[in-house]
Amino acid sequence: MFKCTEATWMQRDMLTFVELPVDMGLLSTSGQLRMPFSEAVKYCILGISILLLLAALGILIWQICRCFSQTYTSYPSQEDTVNRDLLYSDEKPSTAENYSVPPSTTVEDVSSEARRLSRCLSQASFPSEPSQGERGIGEHETSRKVHGSLRFSIYYDQLQARLVVTVLQVEGLEDSSQAFGLQPFVKIRLMCAGLEGTELEGLKEQEGQATAPVLWTVLQEWRTRVVKGSCNPLYGDQFSCILPEKRDTLRHITLRMEVRDFDKFSRHTVLGEVRVPLGQLNISYPLELQEDLQIPQKDLVGEVLLSLKYLPTSQRLEIGLLKVRTAITEIFSATALYARISIQYNQSKMRYQKTSAVPRSPVTVFNEVLMFTLPDFPLEQTKILVWVYETLATGRSSKCLLGQLSVKKDRHSEDEHWTLMVRSVRQPVAKWHGLLI
Repeated sequence: MFKCTEATWMQRDMLTFVELPVDMGLLSTSGQLRMPFSEAVKYCILGISILLLLAALGILIWQICRCFSQTYTSYPSQEDTVNRDLLYSDEKPSTAENYSVPPSTTVEDVSSEARRLSRCLSQASFPSEPSQGERGIGEHETSRKVHGSLRFSIYYDQLQARLVVTVLQVEGLEDSSQAFGLQPFVKIRLMCAGLEGTELEGLKEQEGQATAPVLWTVLQEWRTRVVKGSCNPLYGDQFSCILPEKRDTLRHITLRMEVRDFDKFSRHTVLGEVRVPLGQLNISYPLELQEDLQIPQKDLVGEVLLSLKYLPTSQRLEIGLLKVRTAITEIFSATALYARISIQYNQSKMRYQKTSAVPRSPVTVFNEVLMFTLPDFPLEQTKILVWVYETLATGRSSKCLLGQLSVKKDRHSEDEHWTLMVRSVRQPVAKWHGLLI
């Protein structure tokens, strides 16, 4: 009885589920529902939508026309501005002020840092004096505009034949490095003109002069202390030496004083120089002078006979130092000469080689050949550097730079000796070169 009742209830539930079908009429009439707005409101909403669409299309068309009709102007970046200032600041200082650049501390820092690195690392920077071990040769000339003056005093004691030079003050220097400041000092050379009868074969052929040029001899070298961060440094340093007791000695002596900016890498920048011929002054009593700084000039102190031979197959260069001719002076047995020769390529120096020390004479004969292996660089990018030093025959502890020279080929000029070397492959070519300081 219980089982029949359960079956009856299950059939009743199933029948109840079947007897509740979905009303399809409601679904068909749901698509015909209408919004409870009047016709006027509907037309207003439609009009507003059309106006917004037209406004959007108008803005889009205006932007497209503006994009195609606008011309863009390229503005230089800060790095380009800094590089352009570095390249053309010396050649065109007046036009650099016409271009206005937005003030930026970053640009000033980069500019000062670039000037310092170019002066320290580049071999083609301003004229400078490297250290005794790494003196450069291929320096460019100083800027044409030289600022400042040098105040000094000179006195010659005739009884003791003593010359006294006192450096007092440098005034009106221009500080181009705003970050580090100037560190000026004065380099003094006491130079004596050699005899006019000294013959210079190589220079006489090049210049075509009837009389041979005058050679100079450096009698003494001094250097003042360094004053940091001052454009008007005070010194008061005094130097003295005893001159040879000869007739008209002062007439052949010139005092050369160079104002330089100290650099810790020994690449001292030459700011200007003053030359004072002592024969034109009455220095029997202390005489105080103030002279404007001038553009530095090189002085001829001798000539060197070099021999060059290029071996293209083995990429080698033979450099022969044959003779060194200097001014005729008193010969001291304790004085000797030696040379340092190096190859520079792509602003990088190879390891230098030294010659043996030879006792100094008016014509010092070396006859030594040094071999250099060239890297895989074009020969046009190679430069030969030669330094000639004067030292004691007993040792090389104390040495002094006598002069320097370079043989190279650049974009503007080509050395005649270099041309002869390239044309005469595997054959030595000898030629005289001026020794400058």
